[in-house]
Amino acid sequence: MPGILAEVMWPILVANKILNKQIGSRNFIADYPSYAEPLLGITSHDHSSLSTKSILNNHQDSQKYKVFVSTWNVGGISPDEGLNMDDLLETCNKPFDIYVLGFQEIVPLKAKSVLGSENSKISTKWNSLIREALNKRTHDNKEGNPAQQCRAPQDFNCIISKQMVGLLVSVWVRKDLHPFIQHPCVSCVGCGIMGFLGNKGSVSVRFLLHGTSFCFVCSHLASGGREGDEKYRNSNVGEIFSRTSFPRGPLLDLPAKILDHDHVILLGDLNYRISLPEETTRLLIERRDWDSLLENDQLKMELVSGNLLRGWHEGAIEFAPTYKYCLNSDLYYGCCYHAKMKAAKKRSPAWIIWFGKGLKQIEYARSESKLSDHRPVKALFTAQVRDSAAIKNFPSLFLSERFQKIKTHHFQVSPTHDEFVCQKQASFHR
Repeated sequence: MPGILAEVMWPILVANKILNKQIGSRNFIADYPSYAEPLLGITSHDHSSLSTKSILNNHQDSQKYKVFVSTWNVGGISPDEGLNMDDLLETCNKPFDIYVLGFQEIVPLKAKSVLGSENSKISTKWNSLIREALNKRTHDNKEGNPAQQCRAPQDFNCIISKQMVGLLVSVWVRKDLHPFIQHPCVSCVGCGIMGFLGNKGSVSVRFLLHGTSFCFVCSHLASGGREGDEKYRNSNVGEIFSRTSFPRGPLLDLPAKILDHDHVILLGDLNYRISLPEETTRLLIERRDWDSLLENDQLKMELVSGNLLRGWHEGAIEFAPTYKYCLNSDLYYGCCYHAKMKAAKKRSPAWIIWFGKGLKQIEYARSESKLSDHRPVKALFTAQVRDSAAIKNFPSLFLSERFQKIKTHHFQVSPTHDEFVCQKQASFHR
């Protein structure tokens, strides 16, 4: 009887997950803007005479913004409150303008997580840790000298946080930039079980900063280390590119597909491997011969000669593979167990790539948190953003777009999950 019941329930659960999945482009969590004054004397009657196109076509010049991007597969391990995010976020350095953090496997990829309702408790934990790290007034320096402290002079707001099963992407901007963020929205694509469930796939987010569109794609692609398994990862990429879609806006002038955006960054656990025998890989790692490893990196090959990712770019990799480690250790898996156990998995940390003009990568590195069997990877960029005189003097009209409200700064989602329209009147403090 239990076996029959399982056979009956399985397709029902799958269908329910697909049909009832919240896929709205504005179904995400964000800090609610609390502006109290009119926009520089502009009344509601003025709104009707202004359009996205009239504002964005009035480009005067451009400026550069600093963008921080990270990706981390946390292996289903929930963070504790004492987890130090400072090393990953580099909060002791000059703050960036935009922070984009992507996570994979924030919950274990079991049937309950994949087929059940979304568990937002873990994503709330991560967002709370990020908020605390970014908005901390002072940070003790690592040498313990109280006279030398790091200061974070900016406040940061979360403009988008979205989870799909184990995937989480969280986007933060400087508070003074928040009024210039327009049209934030999300698009989720499941590529896992049955080709649709969210144990694998992507969460993509997009927004406009002044007159420039950004798209960040947080992905977890198909695993598998056998010869030919890379075709499944390539298939996932193709599905993500074709099925990801954003609203065009009331004037149909906004980018709808990933590659339509000005700046695109793909991050995540892409699962591409190093196509070398295990013994050779170990030897090259011991010699720190990264060039020889990268010559056999599947993702590098795809970037150079593949059909899907040709034209994309990746920064120079000058650090050791970030997977697979023994938990709470600096030893690779296989080194800390008996030699007859499964061979160590050492894979290239080729997980952040970008597309489009105006992006320049200034750093590509790893962090050393031992929370999971993966090490985090981060990339730092400068992004050219078109500026407009009209936008300089007029903050975002389009913060009235609908998204989920949170009651407090601790990401408590409203019980009904209903979308609502934000206040159209806001104040702007320069």
